[in-house]
Amino acid sequence: MANLQFKTNYVVDSKIEPFYKGGKVQISNDEKYIFCTCESRVNVLEISTGKIVHSVQHDDEEDITSFALSCDDEMLVTASRALLLKQWDWRQAQCTRSWRAIHTVPVASMTFDSTSTLVATGGCDGTIKLWDVVKQYCTHNLKGSSGVVHLVQFHPDISKLQLFSSSLDCAIRLWDLRSSHCVCVLKSHYSAVTSLSFSPDGDTMVSSGRDKICTVWDLKDRQAKRTVPVYEAVEGVVLLPENEDLSQIGVKSKDLHFMTAGSKGVMRVWEASTARCVYTQTLSEDAQDEEKDDDTRRLTYLLLLPASSRLATVTAEHNIVLYQLPGLTTQQQFVGYNDEVLDVKFLGKGDSHIVVATNSSQLKVFELLTNSCQILYGHTDTVLSLDVFKKGFLFASCAKDRSVRVWQMDSDSGQVHCVAQGSNHTNAVGSITCSRMKTSFIVSGSQDCTLKVWDLPADLSTTGADIHQLTPRTTEKAHDKDVNSVALSPNDKLLATGSQDRTAKLWSLAGEGAVGMLGVFRGHRRGVWAVCFSPVDQVLASSSADGVTKLWSLQDFSCLKTFEGHDASVLKVVFVSRGTQLLTSGSDGLVKLWTIKTNECVKTLDAHQDKVWGLHASRKDDKMVTGSADSNITVWVDVTEVELAEEQAKQEDQILKQQELSNLLHEKKYLKALGLAISLDQPRIVLTVIKAIRQVENSHELLEKTVLKLRVDQKESLLRYCAVWNTNARNCQDAQAVLQVLLTHLPPEELLQYQGARTHLEGLIPYTERHMQRIGKLLQASMFLNYMWQKMRVAGAPSSMGQDEDMDTTALAQPCFMIEKEKGMESGDEEKLDDSDDGQGDDPNGPVKEKEEAEEEEEDDDEVSASKKASTNERLVENGGSTKTNGNHHSGSEESSDEEDQEEDQTTVKVMKCLPISSVLQSQTSAS
Repeated sequence: MANLQFKTNYVVDSKIEPFYKGGKVQISNDEKYIFCTCESRVNVLEISTGKIVHSVQHDDEEDITSFALSCDDEMLVTASRALLLKQWDWRQAQCTRSWRAIHTVPVASMTFDSTSTLVATGGCDGTIKLWDVVKQYCTHNLKGSSGVVHLVQFHPDISKLQLFSSSLDCAIRLWDLRSSHCVCVLKSHYSAVTSLSFSPDGDTMVSSGRDKICTVWDLKDRQAKRTVPVYEAVEGVVLLPENEDLSQIGVKSKDLHFMTAGSKGVMRVWEASTARCVYTQTLSEDAQDEEKDDDTRRLTYLLLLPASSRLATVTAEHNIVLYQLPGLTTQQQFVGYNDEVLDVKFLGKGDSHIVVATNSSQLKVFELLTNSCQILYGHTDTVLSLDVFKKGFLFASCAKDRSVRVWQMDSDSGQVHCVAQGSNHTNAVGSITCSRMKTSFIVSGSQDCTLKVWDLPADLSTTGADIHQLTPRTTEKAHDKDVNSVALSPNDKLLATGSQDRTAKLWSLAGEGAVGMLGVFRGHRRGVWAVCFSPVDQVLASSSADGVTKLWSLQDFSCLKTFEGHDASVLKVVFVSRGTQLLTSGSDGLVKLWTIKTNECVKTLDAHQDKVWGLHASRKDDKMVTGSADSNITVWVDVTEVELAEEQAKQEDQILKQQELSNLLHEKKYLKALGLAISLDQPRIVLTVIKAIRQVENSHELLEKTVLKLRVDQKESLLRYCAVWNTNARNCQDAQAVLQVLLTHLPPEELLQYQGARTHLEGLIPYTERHMQRIGKLLQASMFLNYMWQKMRVAGAPSSMGQDEDMDTTALAQPCFMIEKEKGMESGDEEKLDDSDDGQGDDPNGPVKEKEEAEEEEEDDDEVSASKKASTNERLVENGGSTKTNGNHHSGSEESSDEEDQEEDQTTVKVMKCLPISSVLQSQTSAS
């Protein structure tokens, strides 16, 4: 005890969060990532680790209705309910451009062609649009489909320029993109067509539908070769590779074979020439019991991963399963959505796994390293509670189906199977606990107000496929209301129960087959949710719906301490730090760490957004896991005071470095400032230094001198930052200034040796081209304004001016004059000003001032969505006098609009807004 270290803090080590709640699923071409929708986000799951590595979300937080990943894995395009299409650099989670979809209702389907140049969108309005994502314009508007276009897919041979689609009429339309006409309607299905799969030569296609048939099509003749009845609603079909040995799944000939997945929850292989099923996937015995309920086992997607010879399926319960060919063995399984987490426990060697009870009849066992999951079938109703035996390879569960089950994990493979079960309760079993000393018995408490002790067979750990049937050793009427919690003492001689009747009770298990009550703990004002024995002292902890946790003496049943701090029910209590501290979790979403001796809460963790039902500490007492009704599971690690001091030192070092950077800039020591900023590895701070250098006199020479004196690794970082800055129109000039120095003075051989230089330079090209186009358009607009000004001068010239006199074409110092409204002037007063102004109110600095104000507004508002900018433009146009425009830089609504284009619109609006001044100038010249 002398070396005991109190816990002071926990930090998040990992999280298992919902990442898929239905909708489209796509796997990247390199087969490393899974893309899936989760309400307003598209999440990117790394297959090797099971972690969410990227996530993109629309600014308006509207639900994403469809998305598509390009075949080169570079571009991601999403569509939201706000009828906005966005193109993403998904690795950086940055939107590179956005534009309005021409669809009048949300986009239902989307796909890229094999060249990653064209993307097709199928709308709920029955139209299909094709977009050139390189040149950024709409190329086709295909009309003729009936109802929602829920499926669009390009022919794999892009030279054919063909697009297939399906809509509400269940027909498959073939579109010729050269003529923009539907050249053929393939009719075979009588229900929704769910997927299409093409042969490698592109001459054969297989379609699947919910009408329980698959159709094999000859695309040369555009006729159905064979209709295969599959006797289930099919959601996915894939053609199997021809050059692999797939005899294990029934492929015995070289004929065309395809695999289906649908409402029965199993994959089946069909021979196309004979319409015969040659293989049906077998489920485990426990899962076969669940097959009657088609909705829970139903498969919604079937995807082929040809490079790694794998298949992926998506279930109706939002699980993504990867199978390895040719044996179709389960390789990985990811759970997209857990629903409410009711209990969670560590499991396996070194607490490598966790077992989770959710609002479901299935149990889920997660491997923490990869987030891969096993789903355990057996219970027929919601699993309510879990407990693990001392060694961590055996655990017990209880459920609303009035049963208890014992499960065993194989120490080598990690596979879990049920080894014993018992059903003798007359109501839902809400709590269970395992013996502490040996694997000899379990105790359960039920809503039937009883507790039962179940003996386990001695050879349980070596049990084969047979499941032992358990019978209770003893049954005891324990409480007057539901038994919410049961707990065993470390020596297995005492048993504690907590009940909805506001009491906790202590029982003796010393006698042979007998349970005797020793005493009652009274003091809680509401139901007792949890009880727990101290690992070292003769005390018992209990938590209650009255918001307090109490510590009781086992000698006289008196209350020793009361811990108050939760604002609502305390759902779980656990001893840590050798019994000297407590962890509690409540329905307020908080987890609190208490030191028993001082009766003090030393740390409050804002862990979850809803009730924390699950709370468990690891056997080594260095980690804990929490599970909540918000569907999140969080693994926490203990942070010692030394680690906290190190983290605090790092934060203080960052603050000192930033203060030093500020001092260096003030002293104009730009080289040291730039080097320090690069060492912090924060592009925004480096950009601040670059901007400071460019604001001084002789900035070009100073920037050149400073950048060239940097080390090679610092120049490498600077090139990487330039690629980031160049994506934003506000920072592109700073990026281009640095690039000019690097490209002018450094040889190409040196630049190409920088890490990722090719990628950075390739990323600079398209944005630079867009910046040049934007500047070119602004230059054209300014020339047009200069021309109009000269025309107005000629039109208003005095009669003494000869007609043959040359027009002055010198550039104007001020490109236009802007009439500024007086304070308090209403928008309708501008016309009065046009008629009555005598010319004294003209402010030659008006445009400059307005431009500066606009720039200040842009600096204050770093991120403005495209929709907000569009609304701002409309408001400016409406206030612009008699001349009104709606952004004539865009034809119709088909051209894309990004941030730079929105800035163009604002400039155009300002130009159009100042045109009514011509009437004032004409009145002045005529008066003279």
